Amino acid sequence: MGEVLAAPKREACCSLYHQAIELVGKRWTGAIVAVLLEGPARFSEIRDCVPDLSDRLLSERLKELEGEGIVERQVLDGNPPRVRYLLTDKGMALGPAIDSLKSWARVYLD
Repeated sequence: MGEVLAAPKREACCSLYHQAIELVGKRWTGAIVAVLLEGPARFSEIRDCVPDLSDRLLSERLKELEGEGIVERQVLDGNPPRVRYLLTDKGMALGPAIDSLKSWARVYLD
């Protein structure tokens, strides 16, 4: 009789992959990153680009992204001082993934 071979072990959700999906897949995070991929933006500009995003959640997500080193908060000189947000190199590196997801959505989602 033939030898039975064990199926290869699959690790679809390795720790780093899971961590990345949880970070970028959190509600509104991908949309915020997509807006900032187009260039630096002020708080109100981000909010205006993402329908149904509340000020509280935008503030929370920006703080999380800043803590992860994905977004940088810059205080601009002036009276009153203004704040703008931009992606770091780490955040810009998400561009190809976000673009791929957008392409997939255009093909497979209505």
